[in-house]
Amino acid sequence: MTIPHPAPYPEPFFTPDPKSAAHSRIADFARWAARHRGAEGIQDPTDYRALYQWSVTDLEGFWAAVWEYFDIDATSPYEEVLAEETMPGARWFPGATLNYAHHALRNLRPDAPAITALDETGAGYEITGRELRARVASVAASLRDLGVGQGDRVVGYLPNTPHAIIAFLATASLGAVWSVCGQDYAPKAAADRFAQLEPTVLITADGYLFNGTTHDRRAASLELAAALPTLKATVLVDHVGLVWPEDRHTWLTVPWEDAATRVEYLTTAPVPFDHPLWVVFSSGTTGLPKGIVHGHGGVLLEHLKTLGLHTDLGVGDRLLWYTTTHWMMWNLVVATLLTGATTCTYDGSPAPQTRPDVLWELAARHKVTVFGTSPQYLLAMAKLGIEPSVHDLSAVRVVGCTGSALPASAYPWVRDHVGAGIQLASTSGGTDVVSGFAGSASTTPVWAGELSAPNLGVALVSYGPDGTPVLDQVGELVVTRPMPSMPLYFWNDPDGSRYRDAYFGAYPGVWRHGDWITLTSHGSVIVHGRSDATLNRNGVRLGSADIHDVVERLPEITEALVVGAEEPDGGYWMPLFVVLADGVGLDDSLRDRIRDAIRAGASPRHVPDEILAVRALPHTKTGKKLEVPVKRLLQGAPAEQVLNPAAVDNPDLIAYFARLGAERNKRSAHDT
Repeated sequence: MTIPHPAPYPEPFFTPDPKSAAHSRIADFARWAARHRGAEGIQDPTDYRALYQWSVTDLEGFWAAVWEYFDIDATSPYEEVLAEETMPGARWFPGATLNYAHHALRNLRPDAPAITALDETGAGYEITGRELRARVASVAASLRDLGVGQGDRVVGYLPNTPHAIIAFLATASLGAVWSVCGQDYAPKAAADRFAQLEPTVLITADGYLFNGTTHDRRAASLELAAALPTLKATVLVDHVGLVWPEDRHTWLTVPWEDAATRVEYLTTAPVPFDHPLWVVFSSGTTGLPKGIVHGHGGVLLEHLKTLGLHTDLGVGDRLLWYTTTHWMMWNLVVATLLTGATTCTYDGSPAPQTRPDVLWELAARHKVTVFGTSPQYLLAMAKLGIEPSVHDLSAVRVVGCTGSALPASAYPWVRDHVGAGIQLASTSGGTDVVSGFAGSASTTPVWAGELSAPNLGVALVSYGPDGTPVLDQVGELVVTRPMPSMPLYFWNDPDGSRYRDAYFGAYPGVWRHGDWITLTSHGSVIVHGRSDATLNRNGVRLGSADIHDVVERLPEITEALVVGAEEPDGGYWMPLFVVLADGVGLDDSLRDRIRDAIRAGASPRHVPDEILAVRALPHTKTGKKLEVPVKRLLQGAPAEQVLNPAAVDNPDLIAYFARLGAERNKRSAHDT
C-alpha cells in the first residue's frame, strides 16, 4: 500500500551556476578522489550522482578519501578503514588516535575571527583564533586542576554563547566527555539528563536573553548543581551581568573569568578514534532522556564531510545558524571551526517582537555566507511580511533549513525576498547521527519541497511494506551501510539492547530511522513525516507532513497538526488542529478553504474529519511537533504515561489534549 503524495516537481527550482559548481570544494574533492583514490564513474567533478554512487559503493575508499583530503592529523595511524561492517557494532579506523579539539583549532587564522558572538539586541563581539586557543588552553588547565581527567564528564547549563564552545573544546582536549543543554530547561529536566552522567564539573551561566527579557537563572543553576552529587566544582559564568550570591553554596565554585584567563599552553590528549566525545540526549518526551554517545573520530569525519563538502565552508566563510545548545545543530555549528571558517553564536529569540528581522540584519552586517534556520522561521517571516532583502545579503550564498520538512511554498519566498541567486538547502538528519541523511551541495539542483539528494557516504534507501527498496513511492527511511557518526552506544545501556531496539528492531542489520520518505527518479528525497505518526485511514497510509505543508501555506494559519487516532469501537478519528494568525477566527468559510486546499494540494483522502482551533501546539524543546504523544492523549492515555512535561516547550497545552481525549473516550464508551 503506498501513500498518496503530490507528484515530484518535474523541473528544478534552482540550478547551480556551472562555474561556481566547478570551483566548489566538493568538485575539487571529486577530482582528487578520481585522481588519488581511483573513484570509478566520476568523469565530471560536478556530477553529484556519480560521486554519491561511488561514495556508497566503495564505502571504505570514500571515507579514506575524506581522511586524506582533509589531512586528518592522527597521532597514530589507522590499521584499516572499516574492520567490521555489521550494524550495530561497526568498527571504524581501528588503531588511529587523534583529538577533535586539535582539529577544531588547527585551521583558524590567529588574527581573524573564529567566533562572532551575537544577541537579539544587535550587539556583538569577536574572538580571534589566537584568543580562542588561549581561552581553551586556560579552561582545560582549570578543569584539570578541578580533577577532570580522560573519560570524566563535564556538563554545561548554558545559552548559545562562546562560553559553551570554549568549555566543550577544553573538555574534548582532555579526552573528557561533554554534554550541554540550554537554560530554558528547568533544573529538574537538566538534572534528568546530567545526573545519568555523574559529572565532575558543571559550567553554568547567570542567565540568558529572550524576546526582550533577561532571564535570571542563578537560582536554577544552583538548584541544578545541588541535584548533581558527583560534582567536584561549579564554574560560574557572568553572561548577563547578574551578581552571584555570596552564600550560594557549600561546594567549590570558580568564576569563569578565573578559569578562562590563565596563561597556559594547550596540549590535546590523543584518544582512540571511537573514544567518547559528547553525550547528546533524546527529547525525553515519553520517559527519561536517552544519552546518545558519539566518538571523536566519527564526528570529525562526518562534520568535515557535511560542512566542508556539502556546505562548501572554508577559510573566509561565516556561518550563522539559529540553534539552542541542546539541539544537535549546535554541535554542527561548533564544527564550523574544523573548516577554518568563522562560526556565529546567537543568544535570544529568532524573531524578537521589537525587531523580528534581527537575524537578517546581523547576517548582512557580518557578511554571513551560510544562514541556517528552520521551516517555521521562514514561514513566519513570510506571514509577518518581513523583507530580508532590505539588508545587504549579497554575501549569503546558502540558506540552510532543517528541523522538519520544508514546504514547497517557502522556496519562491526565499528567492523573491532573500535573494534570487541563493541556494535553499533543505536537510534532514537527526541527533542520533548528529548529522544529515539527505540535503544538497554546490553541485546539486534543488526541487521545491524536496531535498536534493542523499548525503555522501549515506546508503539511504526507502523500504516498502515488504522490506524491499522502492522508488517514486513512499517507504521507510533506512540506511543499509554504517556511517562513522552512528552512536557508539547509549549511556547506561550495558548490553546494547536499548540501542538495538531503537534502530535495528524492524530490520536486523539495517538502520530504521522512523521517517517516511520518497526517493525520486531524479535523485531527490521527499520527507513526509514520522512513520510512527503515520495516518492510516481505511487502509491507506498518509503522511502528516503532506497535510501540514498545504495548510500552513494559508495566510490565516500559523501552524497545523493532524493526527489519526484508532478508537476503541474500531473507528478512526483524524482531527486537524490549527493555530490561527492574529485576528483570525475559525468559521465555516475558513474550514471550507482548508478542506479545499487539502483536496487540491494533497488528496481527498487527506481531508480531516474535524478542524479545531487551538491557541498553540506542543513541541519538543528543539521545536518538533509532538504528533505521537498527542495521538496517545486523544486515545485516552494518561498524560503522565505519555509525556514528560519537562521535555515540552509548553506543558500547559498537554492538559487540553488530555481533556479532549478523555471527553471523547467517555462519549465513545457511553455510546457503546
